[in-house]
Amino acid sequence: MEISTPYYIVYESAIRRNCELISSVARASGARIIMAFKANALWRSFDILRQYGVEASASSIWEMRLANEELGCLAHSYSPAYTEASIDEYITGSNHITFNSLNQYARFSPDVKRWNSRADVDHRVSMGLRVNPMIPVVATEIYNPCSPSSRFGITVDELAAGGLPKDIEGFHFHALCEGSTDDLSVVLKGVEQQFGLWLPRLKWINMGGGHLMTRDGYDVEGLIRLLKEFGTRYPNLEIILEPGSAWMWRTGDLVATVVDIIERKETKTLVTDVSFACHMPDCLEMPYVPEVAECCEGGKWEYRIGGCSCLSGDWIGPFFFDHEVRVGDRLTFRDMNHYTTVKTNMFNGVRHPDFLLCRNDGRIETLRHWEYSDYKSRMD
Repeated sequence: MEISTPYYIVYESAIRRNCELISSVARASGARIIMAFKANALWRSFDILRQYGVEASASSIWEMRLANEELGCLAHSYSPAYTEASIDEYITGSNHITFNSLNQYARFSPDVKRWNSRADVDHRVSMGLRVNPMIPVVATEIYNPCSPSSRFGITVDELAAGGLPKDIEGFHFHALCEGSTDDLSVVLKGVEQQFGLWLPRLKWINMGGGHLMTRDGYDVEGLIRLLKEFGTRYPNLEIILEPGSAWMWRTGDLVATVVDIIERKETKTLVTDVSFACHMPDCLEMPYVPEVAECCEGGKWEYRIGGCSCLSGDWIGPFFFDHEVRVGDRLTFRDMNHYTTVKTNMFNGVRHPDFLLCRNDGRIETLRHWEYSDYKSRMD
């Protein structure tokens, strides 16, 4: 029986493929590679990840709780904005807490120290600082953590002026977005040049995310070599990576149906039952053009694809087909799991696509079906 659209479908075999590759990199390099929830929080599929012992980073209390509850681990937590209302909960659910500024460290490190001094707690919390080498290797400005006015991390001048607190055990930097081994090499050289004075004093270094090691053509052996060489120079440091996209790269699709075709001034728009604004926001935000399985390079039939919301700009294109598209045809947007399911919204009250999981034996499980009550309850 054909499944009604719209729906996201995630493939167990693809998740396992990525987990196995990432696990092999961790073993070969000696690095600890954890998952960033900001790219994937589809927790009903985490039974697969748990089999690989996946741990997670967290940038909010809710992400931290997801790590505790659904992966059964303490989180590596970083936030640019800890508060008096949140810090105690972060401490309870984290084994690493990274501060974004020396001001945040001064305000909240006493809370961590009090926790670590207690005899009745089941874990201690290691404190770190986010440092910013200010080396831009990300072309899209909205995703560039090293822009000149970035609010993220401490620069070398700031750290030299304030000094490294004695109880700081690690550095965290994040400078990549879907980056390569070469990108990491450039940033890592800058980190060593700027912050190398303090590295021998530390216990760990978190190289953040953006390491897209599961992408075709990525230099996996180069990454392993780079991490091992760094580890040889600083044997005192545990190396941590926390990619997001890499775990869920090309693991799922979004399937839609063409419900109308509008032709205006020689422009044909396929109106679908999904929305770029609601269901694929990076297509408008980044922007980027997703792969559509039914399209072909050099096709003579040209269309834009439009969403079902009332936003005028809810469309992308052009797309080319080797056949005339008709109402009722299906469109498959490839690679719509990472940074997609986590960013969906209910603007316009547009129907939310179901979340499906295709198991290795071909069974299709519904992970989440959305109802009107989900939309209405958001405003309760």
